Amino acid sequence: MGNKTADLPRHASCGSRDPSFNVNPQEKLAIGERVTSPRNVLFLMTDQHRVDTLGCYGNPVVRTPALDGLAAEGTRFDRFYTPTAICTPARASLFTGLHPFRHGLLVNPERNGGGRDEVAGDQPTLAAPLLAAGYNLGHVGKWHIGRERGPEFYGMDGEHLPGALNPFDHPSYERWLKENGHPPFAVDSPVFGRAANGTGRGHLIAGRLRQPPEATIEAFLADRTLELLERYADGFRRSGRPFMLSCHWYGPHLPYLIPDHYYDMYDPDLVPLPASMAETFDGKPEVQRRYSEYWSADHFDADAWRKLIAVYWGYVTMIDDQVGRLLTALRELSLWDDTAVVFTADHGEFTGAHRLNDKGPAMYEDIYRIPGIVRVPGSPVRSVDAFATLIDLNPTILDLAGLPPQEPCDGESLLPLLRGEPAHDRDSVVAEFHGHHFPYSQRMIRDRRHKLVFNPEGVHELYDLDADPHELRNVYAAPAYAAVRRDLTVRLYRELLRRGDPAYSWMSYMSDIGDGRAPDVDGVADQVA
Repeated sequence: MGNKTADLPRHASCGSRDPSFNVNPQEKLAIGERVTSPRNVLFLMTDQHRVDTLGCYGNPVVRTPALDGLAAEGTRFDRFYTPTAICTPARASLFTGLHPFRHGLLVNPERNGGGRDEVAGDQPTLAAPLLAAGYNLGHVGKWHIGRERGPEFYGMDGEHLPGALNPFDHPSYERWLKENGHPPFAVDSPVFGRAANGTGRGHLIAGRLRQPPEATIEAFLADRTLELLERYADGFRRSGRPFMLSCHWYGPHLPYLIPDHYYDMYDPDLVPLPASMAETFDGKPEVQRRYSEYWSADHFDADAWRKLIAVYWGYVTMIDDQVGRLLTALRELSLWDDTAVVFTADHGEFTGAHRLNDKGPAMYEDIYRIPGIVRVPGSPVRSVDAFATLIDLNPTILDLAGLPPQEPCDGESLLPLLRGEPAHDRDSVVAEFHGHHFPYSQRMIRDRRHKLVFNPEGVHELYDLDADPHELRNVYAAPAYAAVRRDLTVRLYRELLRRGDPAYSWMSYMSDIGDGRAPDVDGVADQVA
């Protein structure tokens, strides 16, 4: 990235799967013996998780001892970003190592159309090379990468739990409840928003779960992960067969349906309201105001918001408790020194910031900056402020396994950073958005001080994050920021052009991009000029 002169756009074709994907288990194990230590990977992921809810990221109130302890023994990335703040596209980018515009799963299929429903057969996946290298490969919990194909389709152990939200009525969960003598799912005191069209109640935001903590979906997923972990540990001890095991919790995504123990864990009086609740939407894209109405953010007063945020914090602690169970098991199974542990989220959550909830067409730090914690045995303990993204974890995991990145791959391995080697020279991060409840295109570039959001369907945005860390004042039209605006516009354009992201085409004629405009797509204009 940066200010390099762009070549002509190349729409890279996706590489085919490694032919060794189809080798027999004996051949796979022989290949797997070549991987470097640490060979095992435990990958932990949450959904819609604000980075500022973790103690290791500076929250003085929320108790997250498991994740804080992980960060205290590993690397905490302070400028870690999602490629897009929506579940399916972000998760597909992690799985394929590709930008959303390239893999084509652009939206959550339950809420929108216009993108792929499944990963294309000729696109790379994280699963293929690991299986070919002899790995035991397991996935527990939320999948949400397509409608029909689950982890089992890609050769992973684990059950396909479909959908965007906690599968409270899934037969496996209901059976687990009965087998363990737990009460069934039930919710009291639901908290609803208000429908913007005046027809009654809006979205379900929170509620008291009438189950003990050990009966929650989060505990169920941890139990399933522990079962696979014990099985994989046995294989590792017996034959040295490595594993990658993933646990993907559905929370703390709304609705926040959690037991009383966590629902009332935090005193709302200790919860500061987000500074960006002072949002006026003046000089901002109109879609943000509409989204605020859709989520009925103004339906809740200050006290109600403090309670909702306190409940969200309780949800974070509830998941941290389950993380702790898995990390304890790693130690008890004597795997701690042989296993890299990765923790991240697909994107953040507004929880009232900018008078918004959930996520949507607003490229604020609240939903684009995410936690990124990686512990590699033997690597130094440190924090890193270099820009990195969820996509980078794809080649990082392969690198941990001693495997090269797939072709194509839009990320780069973070293993050198994890080892304490000099940081890569990435001077900014670029993200994209294609819509949630309706198609809506956005592109964003963020460097260490400024952020530019390109909105083809509305006013563009520019924020000075030093002077305005809460992104309340859009200074795109301010004369004092003209040079910054032009610099970021040119950098964004050239990066989109380099990637082959078709969004560059609109910018070619609608933005001040300076010299080096891309040739017309059909080439005719250049021939007759």
